[in-house]
Amino acid sequence: MRIFHDINDPELVALLKQGAVGVLPTDTVYGLVCRAADEAAVARLYAVKHRENKPGTLVAAAIDQLVGLGLKERYLKAVERFWPGAVSVRIPHQPGYLVDAATGTIAVRIPGYKPLLELMQQTGPLQTTSANIAGEPVATVLSDAQEYFGDTVDFYVDGGDLSNRPVSTIIQIVDDAIEVVREGAVKIDESGRITE
Repeated sequence: MRIFHDINDPELVALLKQGAVGVLPTDTVYGLVCRAADEAAVARLYAVKHRENKPGTLVAAAIDQLVGLGLKERYLKAVERFWPGAVSVRIPHQPGYLVDAATGTIAVRIPGYKPLLELMQQTGPLQTTSANIAGEPVATVLSDAQEYFGDTVDFYVDGGDLSNRPVSTIIQIVDDAIEVVREGAVKIDESGRITE
């Protein structure tokens, strides 16, 4: 298990490409992450989190990366005005290991955090979920994440105290209206306008 202080350390990039699962700072909170294209790593991520049926968020450096994973460009283009930023959007997607089986959707985001975008330009999209055990508070400092996961993950990236960063807002489009699933860092009204 490795601890890094730079999210773009070449050794971290190599670990992710080899199927590693670990914790790093995102544009919102600390996230438990792995490469989204690696089905075995995604399965391990959810085993580490002790969560089976509640997928996290797929984050990418650009819409093209999401299209490369098979997501429909028309859905992504309809919501691209929210990105880059802390807005996760649930869009329909065919069944698969990244999809919420209960809703047939996948939550996606292009973060507004340059170091993370630079990392994903090298690794491809990442599957993320908040760095906590299901039902416990989200880790806001690295030691919280280490307490949750110990040596069950391959790496940690220390991004300092993230307690001032709220979780992402999650929205979905229902009958041409925006439905806010979870309020977070960005306030959005039902017409899709950002209100702050």
